[in-house]
Amino acid sequence: MKKQLTLILFLVTIVLIVPFKNNSIKAQEVKPDPVGWQLGGVLPAIAYDSDKGFRYGALANIYNYGNPSVYPFYKHSIYVEWSHTTKGSDIKQLKYDTEYLIPGVRFTGLARLETEKAMDFYGFNGYESIYNSDFAGDSELEDHKSRMYYRMGFRSLRLKADFQGKIIGKKLRWYGGLAHYNIKVSSVDLEAMNEGKEPEDQIRDVLSLYDEYVRDGIIPADQAEGGYTNLIKFGLVADTRDNEPNPNSGIWTEMCLVTAPGFIGNENAYTAFVLTHRQYFTLVPKYLTFAYRLNYQTTLSGSAPWYMLTFKPDTYVSWDGLGGNKTLRGIMRNRVVGEGAVLGNFELRWKFLNKKIGGRELYLALSPFMDAAKITKQYANQPNMSGDDDGLHLTYGAGIHIALNQNFIVAVDYGFAKDKRDGTSGLYIGLDFLF
Repeated sequence: MKKQLTLILFLVTIVLIVPFKNNSIKAQEVKPDPVGWQLGGVLPAIAYDSDKGFRYGALANIYNYGNPSVYPFYKHSIYVEWSHTTKGSDIKQLKYDTEYLIPGVRFTGLARLETEKAMDFYGFNGYESIYNSDFAGDSELEDHKSRMYYRMGFRSLRLKADFQGKIIGKKLRWYGGLAHYNIKVSSVDLEAMNEGKEPEDQIRDVLSLYDEYVRDGIIPADQAEGGYTNLIKFGLVADTRDNEPNPNSGIWTEMCLVTAPGFIGNENAYTAFVLTHRQYFTLVPKYLTFAYRLNYQTTLSGSAPWYMLTFKPDTYVSWDGLGGNKTLRGIMRNRVVGEGAVLGNFELRWKFLNKKIGGRELYLALSPFMDAAKITKQYANQPNMSGDDDGLHLTYGAGIHIALNQNFIVAVDYGFAKDKRDGTSGLYIGLDFLF
């Protein structure tokens, strides 16, 4: 815990210093609202995730607020990231969001290449699959198997183009999109991980849970090494938020059909339904907001490949499984995986400090939260290995958010898992509110 608190203080210091380091304009010379292109922030090595480790590299968010300014909204947003983590995750990503490229249509484009040397894999259907911390724990324990027992190699290329257009102003919109996923899965490369290590420090060469699932046919042989999936998405979006990066009132509800039909090259055709509702309440103007998100996703026809079950489609971002920093803060990443699931996130956002520094608006917000999820449709090939039915996966914790000009937000969240079958706790440092 002491090491994690030291890390938080170090990263917060970087966040506060970097955006102002080269600001030579005096506060009284800066216009109240930013205009034109503005660099929201360049962050070298300031992310941390208990599941992925310390992230180093560089990321930047660039906004165009127009002239005259449309602040706190923006005309164009460009997000660029090239980073690596101490647990072997490598990300190269470019994201572009605008309502001004195509008249009357909001366009969001994403290109993301991610490689993970040791991605979390705990089986399917929540508590029906067994998690035993001793299997991947201290090597002197009798039940120890390998530090990589609950891990696999995973590489994903994601390309997407999403479009939204007005039906009733911005409050009700149609939604459509195309996405391509190219997934490669393998056993963990133990030879590479053990290179240069003393024999007593090397990882044991035993079958991982992924290897056992392939051997036993729980993961079908023709899907064992991954594959590609082409998706078509269409639906409706209701949006009355007062401010997208940090809403204080309104709703944001999405209903979407996601289909991977055979006629565009998919070997495993399926259709899924996704419903996400977010709502924001101002409890004390300018200071206190309550926000919650409810999500339901299930396959309607066919069966999604097992390696696609961890991706949760969204009109703005794609979540990587239930568990971890974007869904269940404090629960192990990808712990809750099935053909269908429900998710709920609930948090208070208290802005206890709000002022201008160097001509830029800065606020700090404290956010206690609770997250919960449950499998609603099981992955058919998973036998009940534990003898227990899946139940409610619950976490609780708190976060702190540091916002510059309202759009650039650094988040620090710490969550605790209520049930030891989901792990213990997690620390996450990144960008933006959860929703």
